[in-house]
Amino acid sequence: MQLNFLSVTPHSQHFAGFDRRTETNMKRRSFVKGLLASLILALSAAAWAQQSYPVRPVRIIVALPAGGSVDQVARLVAQKLTEGLGQTFLVDNRPGASGIIGMEITAKAAPDGYTLIMSPASHLYPSTFAKLPYDPVRDFAPVINVVNVARVLVVHLSANYRTVRELIAYAKANPGKLSYGTGGDGSPHHLSGVMFGSATDTKMVQVPYKGGAPAMTDLVGGRVDLMFAAVPEALPHLKGGRIRALGVMSAKRTPVLPDVPTLQEAGHSDLVLDTWIGLVAPAGTPRNIITRINGVVQKAISGDLRERFAGVGLDGTGGTPEQFAATIRNDMALYAKLVKESGMTPQ
Repeated sequence: MQLNFLSVTPHSQHFAGFDRRTETNMKRRSFVKGLLASLILALSAAAWAQQSYPVRPVRIIVALPAGGSVDQVARLVAQKLTEGLGQTFLVDNRPGASGIIGMEITAKAAPDGYTLIMSPASHLYPSTFAKLPYDPVRDFAPVINVVNVARVLVVHLSANYRTVRELIAYAKANPGKLSYGTGGDGSPHHLSGVMFGSATDTKMVQVPYKGGAPAMTDLVGGRVDLMFAAVPEALPHLKGGRIRALGVMSAKRTPVLPDVPTLQEAGHSDLVLDTWIGLVAPAGTPRNIITRINGVVQKAISGDLRERFAGVGLDGTGGTPEQFAATIRNDMALYAKLVKESGMTPQ
């Protein structure tokens, strides 16, 4: 009797194929489990890093040279953050290209809370630039508005006009004769002058400089007639009796110049142009990190920093990230309007 074993072969092939599929499926399941475990571990590590923030030094970029108001504010805030969060916060000055260099570094930094920037209002407003290597809204996360910077209308000591009304009358009688120094096209000095001219129907000549300091030097020297200066840059010269203040462009008088009226008191309710200096992070920075930083700075502003700011003519502001974001949006629209009125072509 002859046995036929051929009928067994298909079954053997079937089981061999089954074993291979089973092994493949097991490998896939093992890979997926490993991937999930790695993902969970990575998320846990990220969550731990956020909760324990900061675990290494943090840099606060200042897109301006050392010594100015923004740099001074950054150093005071860095000191408070170092004390409050137990890790070193360092100021990293990256001046150049009207702030673009420092802003770009921040926009492209990892959104992990270890790179921040102390920015003046003008560095976040795109109206004066034809093209930027970052989006001023999309690429940044507001943290806290640290200080408001009041602007003061100051004139050379030889000026015949001693009030805002007298200045306006002189400017109308002598169109184009008065000159005002600025920190350059599109600077707050310049746009303050644009706003003043529009509100008072006067024409004055802008004299642009490479910053507020050289403009102030020429005002003291009598080479320009007036300036819409930030209070901190004018204060030493006012105290020294080298220039004279006619009015501040704020909704209320500034405590450091209590005898100087607002331009609103002179009858121009629309002549208000406070600027600010605030702390900003790269977009995507975790919310709990932003909240921690905001909390420490807010506490410092409510404490001794407010008095230290006031001593140099700055108004400690504070507030939530959302309030700061709303301020940025509102001011961005105002700056765009003023740039358009100035007739300036974005560069």
